[in-house]
Amino acid sequence: MQTAQQIIKSYRRKRIIVCVSVAFAALMTTLFVRFISERNFNQQQVVTFTTHAVQALEKLLLPLEQKRDALLPLVGLPCASVHLMLRKQAASLQTVRSIGLVKDGVLYCSSIFGARDVPIHQLQPALPATRSLMLLSTDHSLLKNTPVMIMWYPASADGQSGVMQVINIALLTSLILEPDAPLITAASLSVGDRHLEYGKRVKPVLPQLNRQVRYQRASSHFPFTITATGPGAAALALKHLPSQLPLALILSLLIGYIAWLATANRMSFSWEINLGLAAGEFELFCQPLVDANSKRCTGVEILLRWNNPRQGWISPEVFIPIAEKHDLIAPLTRYVIAQTHSQLGMFPADPDFHIGINVAPGHLRHGELFRDLNHYWFSKHPPQQLVIELTERDALLDVDYRMVRELHRKGAKIAIDDFGTGNSTLSRLEMLRPDVLKIDKSFITAIGTDAVNSTVTDMIIALGQRLRIVLVAEGVETPRQAQHLRERGVHLLQGFLYARPMPVTAFPRWLAEQAHANS
Repeated sequence: MQTAQQIIKSYRRKRIIVCVSVAFAALMTTLFVRFISERNFNQQQVVTFTTHAVQALEKLLLPLEQKRDALLPLVGLPCASVHLMLRKQAASLQTVRSIGLVKDGVLYCSSIFGARDVPIHQLQPALPATRSLMLLSTDHSLLKNTPVMIMWYPASADGQSGVMQVINIALLTSLILEPDAPLITAASLSVGDRHLEYGKRVKPVLPQLNRQVRYQRASSHFPFTITATGPGAAALALKHLPSQLPLALILSLLIGYIAWLATANRMSFSWEINLGLAAGEFELFCQPLVDANSKRCTGVEILLRWNNPRQGWISPEVFIPIAEKHDLIAPLTRYVIAQTHSQLGMFPADPDFHIGINVAPGHLRHGELFRDLNHYWFSKHPPQQLVIELTERDALLDVDYRMVRELHRKGAKIAIDDFGTGNSTLSRLEMLRPDVLKIDKSFITAIGTDAVNSTVTDMIIALGQRLRIVLVAEGVETPRQAQHLRERGVHLLQGFLYARPMPVTAFPRWLAEQAHANS
């Protein structure tokens, strides 16, 4: 069987493991939640950035598309007659650098230069075209080598004539595509196979990624795409995760402390006792008492044993003190009384056969024990004699002597268990008026070996005889001890010499064997 220290240490260790596990889980959960939260926030920021860029550029391009119908009828008209109108249109469209009219593949009129005579394909190899186009290119006329966006609207079926709008895209990208570090380190505009990165020139390919990721969003109105490049939402959230550690540690320690408080009862040995009572894990044992002269069994002392399925057999020396400390001794005693009554059929139905039940003196306070006995014992009128055994090691001052008198009135007898180990005085014995004194086994063991304790044993026997109290010797293990006690007039003997504690269900068989052996 395990000791109290071992069991309490085991429960404390389990409790610490649980609380540390809860705190660690709280730490990991907090960090994970913070990581997910920041990652989602970062992703939303990238989406917001690219969406805003697309919407802003669309908002700037839509007026150009709306002016198309007003410009297309001007194609073919003399430059002198339409030049002023082109300049007014360009001025009204603040993002447009210039507007040009193309006839039969020749740029013949510009809002900036006026009349011209330049083949359009020399300026922009992709023009003219039979369909509307959006191009990213480099300016070769006004601000050379600067990026421009070109909007081409054909005015003839063969595509050789049309309107060309040149947009100052460098200014637009400075307003729309400014990176938002550290989440977005680069942003670019892509049209077809040409790409314009913020602060750089038009390139045929986007820069290679170096442990970065790209997020792209295409326009639903125009053939362009906005690309945002950065370390990635998850990578950035993971990089910032250590900064969340102090708060997560504080929170996990708080939750661990709450778990420590919450498990104070549920992960304690007192909770285990309650669980054992509810599950019926406690088992009744009994140890016979025999007449010192006839060796006939005249009664039993009921003992409680605990076969805990989680810990194995637990000694009463372990769970009884803990039960007393946590005010659980009354429920245990109530359990013993109820179980004893339910198994009375195992004992002789003889009024001279007594059944001893151990009771803590504090259980007598406020009539608690008396109410339990009324419910489980006195109201059933069992034939056997009930003996209430009060342990002298407990403070007999706690005994409610009025309850003792009431128990006497109900026919129960009172015994003082482990007599000689406590602090009983003659005055208390007189007030208590016990029917039985049970001499503690420590004095019985000393018979023949310890002169002092042997003398004390004789004094206890003499006191019992003087007060005309029935004497019971506990812990009798040798024939020499039995002979010594018998010669000095001790009435009843109890110990391994006659029988070890046994399950109540095994008592009838033992009693039958004992009767056969004595016959």
